Amino acid sequence: MAKTLTGIVTSNKADKTITITVTSRETHPIYGKQYSVSRKYTAHDEKNEANEGDKVTISEVRPISKTKFFTLVSIVEKSRGSIELKEEEVEAK
Repeated sequence: MAKTLTGIVTSNKADKTITITVTSRETHPIYGKQYSVSRKYTAHDEKNEANEGDKVTISEVRPISKTKFFTLVSIVEKSRGSIELKEEEVEAK
């Protein structure tokens, strides 16, 4: 069973590659205090459809490159900034 993660796209500058930040909450084993842990993953985006700020789901696959072990499954929620930019582009035409 492949591991699936949900996170926010922090970069889409590279061709067919996105960087996702996944934040989770952990509890300290001794003190019991909860704290946030963030981890960055690079994922393959074949159609270059994800933009910065989008909430996406990624799934584990065979290694695609030295750092890419995940691929984009779906875009859960578009960022508001990317939607506004696309609407402005349509109005400009």
